[in-house]
Amino acid sequence: MLLTFLLLQSETCAPEAIPREVEMNAVTEWNLGTLVKHEQQSECITQDYQPASPDANSLKLDIKLGRWDARRMFRMYDSVLVGSRFTELSQTYRVCLATQSSVEKLHSLVQVALHWTGPMSVALYVAGDEEFEVLQRYLVYLRRCYESIRERVIFSLAVPKMRTPKKQPRVFELPDRVDCAKPEATLNEFMSRVPNEQTNWRIRNVYPQNHMRNLARKNCQTDYVFLTDVDIVPSFNLTVVLDEFLRNDNCDKCAYVIPTYELDTRVRFPPNKTELIRLATKGLARPFHQKVFIHNQFATNFTRWLQDVSPNHVHHENVRTGKVYISHDVTNFEFLYEPFYVAKDIVPPHDERFMGYGYTRNTQGNSGKYAALGFTPQKAEKIEGVGVYEMYVTGYQFKVLSPVFTGHWGLQTRKTRPAWRERQNSANRKQFETFKKEVFARYMRDPLKMMKNVN
Repeated sequence: MLLTFLLLQSETCAPEAIPREVEMNAVTEWNLGTLVKHEQQSECITQDYQPASPDANSLKLDIKLGRWDARRMFRMYDSVLVGSRFTELSQTYRVCLATQSSVEKLHSLVQVALHWTGPMSVALYVAGDEEFEVLQRYLVYLRRCYESIRERVIFSLAVPKMRTPKKQPRVFELPDRVDCAKPEATLNEFMSRVPNEQTNWRIRNVYPQNHMRNLARKNCQTDYVFLTDVDIVPSFNLTVVLDEFLRNDNCDKCAYVIPTYELDTRVRFPPNKTELIRLATKGLARPFHQKVFIHNQFATNFTRWLQDVSPNHVHHENVRTGKVYISHDVTNFEFLYEPFYVAKDIVPPHDERFMGYGYTRNTQGNSGKYAALGFTPQKAEKIEGVGVYEMYVTGYQFKVLSPVFTGHWGLQTRKTRPAWRERQNSANRKQFETFKKEVFARYMRDPLKMMKNVN
């Protein structure tokens, strides 16, 4: 029974009803077709299948004409597939969600796009013809099945020089009816066709996460960008209330932190902050990376952030109504602080010298062919904190918002983090030494006294 539950559980879909006190034995299966279809009440759009002309979902690019990065290691292509309402939404809202993904994590986009009702920019990374074909087929599936992706998302693409696809994009057709209730299973089926040789190549080579972040950011068309990873799920109605808050913002050098919580995979995504904190008190949710690497999010000060759920708090009415306000400033900034934040798209670009595999955030176990083959990359893992540190040096203020939040499926522990991840973190930390010297030389500021013992 438990095995059945785990097989059915998905980061992109959830059962129609789970008891408030999680009863594992009571949840064995559900009919996804019975889910409420309204976007603010449902975890998954399941019956939004829409036929389309064969070329409506095909990528618009010439594989030989991408623009190169500074070191000519990667080719990038902007606006290769544009949602039907992306331009309109970019003119309606002041903020765009920017995220990035390799192919095998792309199923996570379904729930993100369901929760985020504004424009989205998604940068995609593929290597070789086999992955390129899988990507094209899966994009057809996503756009046919999910109106939120078909309308709101603009896709861009990056490919490595060493493994640029040789074949141009082409039109792919899927069967007349596909199972829109199973985005993860569908992707895994497509990925099973990727040969082992391609998998081994990916193991030996790094994922250019900072290239991807820059690519996603610069394909947004709004003044503000909310930069996330593809498996970070926004709280319900975040787009609307955040947009309302930003319309009254007049701070050019402010970064608005949106706290992130890990969620037990047995629960439904919390509909509001009050429910999130209720889950946290029962051990079913906790601050992101709290058990794995506390410095990652510690400066957010979650202890202070949760205080407004008390009925006696001066801002409790905001929690009740969902109106966004600044809970507090980040006053104990740390070098390795790496929150998810919203800021005007004038922040320094991410340093593209820092590279590593970008699909290792969810250490509960990656889906698809790579995980099945014991995927253990040997290169340096991603480090996000360098960009945040440079922002801090240049004078950015970090302000924590409430009652909005984001979620990440899975309660992470050091036991679930593979040893190679710790080795990769150590390798990237060494690169920080050079980076810190460069930042100091560029701005002649050292607010964290990082240069005190540097030769």
